[in-house]
Amino acid sequence: MDFRANPGDKVKIKTNDGEYVGVLMPRPQLVKTESVLLKLSNGYNIGVEQGKIRSVEVLEQYKAPSAKKSELTAFPGKPVVSVLSTGGTISSKVDYRTGGVYASYTAADLMGSMPELSNKVNLKTQSVMNVMSEDMTPANWVQMAEAAAKELNSGASGVVLTHGTDTMHYSSAALSFLLNKTTKPIVFTGAQRSVDRGSSDAFLNLSCAISFAASDFAGVTLVMHGSMEDNFCFAHNGVRVRKMHTSRRDAFKSINAKPIAKISHEGVVEFLQDHKARAEGKCVVDGAFDANVAFIKVYPAMDPGVLDYFISKGVHGIVFEGTALGHVPTTVKEHSLIPGIERARDKKIPMSMTTQCLHGRVNPLVYSNLREVSSRGVIYCEDMLPEVAYVKMMWALNKSRDAGKVRGLMLTDVAGEISERTIIEEE
Repeated sequence: MDFRANPGDKVKIKTNDGEYVGVLMPRPQLVKTESVLLKLSNGYNIGVEQGKIRSVEVLEQYKAPSAKKSELTAFPGKPVVSVLSTGGTISSKVDYRTGGVYASYTAADLMGSMPELSNKVNLKTQSVMNVMSEDMTPANWVQMAEAAAKELNSGASGVVLTHGTDTMHYSSAALSFLLNKTTKPIVFTGAQRSVDRGSSDAFLNLSCAISFAASDFAGVTLVMHGSMEDNFCFAHNGVRVRKMHTSRRDAFKSINAKPIAKISHEGVVEFLQDHKARAEGKCVVDGAFDANVAFIKVYPAMDPGVLDYFISKGVHGIVFEGTALGHVPTTVKEHSLIPGIERARDKKIPMSMTTQCLHGRVNPLVYSNLREVSSRGVIYCEDMLPEVAYVKMMWALNKSRDAGKVRGLMLTDVAGEISERTIIEEE
């Protein structure tokens, strides 16, 4: 049936059972259905059987989404916080022509929705890029670091980077190394649900991030919901945090460490551990990244040819996500990674070992198979998270291709990624 309506149009559908008004949604390509999908004003979707439809009236044609502009109020004497937008769900709205979300809202658009920030800070906003987090690259990390440093060196008291959540912990680790000597707060935040949804977590996350960016702190952090409710957020060390759930509001957790601070809905910052206080000083971008690094997850009966593939591709470094204390298949000949590790060592390719267990630390001395791996030059990275080790390897290789110097950098605690004693998580 030809409805003469397009996805995104607001329509009135008359059926044998009644009338429905809503936005016409695109039909899923992989689903064979005889129904029309409609989004009602309450946010819910319904399916209307085509056979029962008597007429369709277009009430309002679809208009391409566009970013709206918001004026920001100045508050004399209050700290300046720069909000840099990079894309992601926090900057997104549903596009009913595609059925997905698009990254379009600037940071300025979000400010008008948070009156609780009134008279607390002065806000500057800038769109640095418009990239969904799954598409982020090391070059984007450098671009973010340079933009943040420029703002801090231009007088901002702190910087907030809005970012997609999927790889936000990679980016927070990257800036932790690039801006490891910062004397002011650099805060990542994002949203699990887009801003046009009633259940969006964007506003509390951004509000808490801005409050923390104005606090007495120096370093790179990631601020997100601390619970499923809209009551508080946690500030996590940028190299100690990981996304642990696909969709929950409190998806981000500190691993092998406690959160740095708790930020209330009202913006009150409660520090939960000792921290570096803000100070005067220029923010300098320390290096860049050599992206030619392999990130290999270890699994039972894996094909050791995976390692040979990366060696043949000329990788400059390898990071293993090993099992438990840092194991790889060792004694069964057809699956052993030892020959490949030896070939990588002979080519002077630095190799690092982390654990896919996440909690706890690797240890090359507990079992003989661990010693087989470590004796061939693999660097055991203590309690460093796998993603952090991957980012750090790229950062280290940009500084030096010498395997010995890379080892020294990987085992040096730069931004809190390595601790002397791992915190035992309580149930």
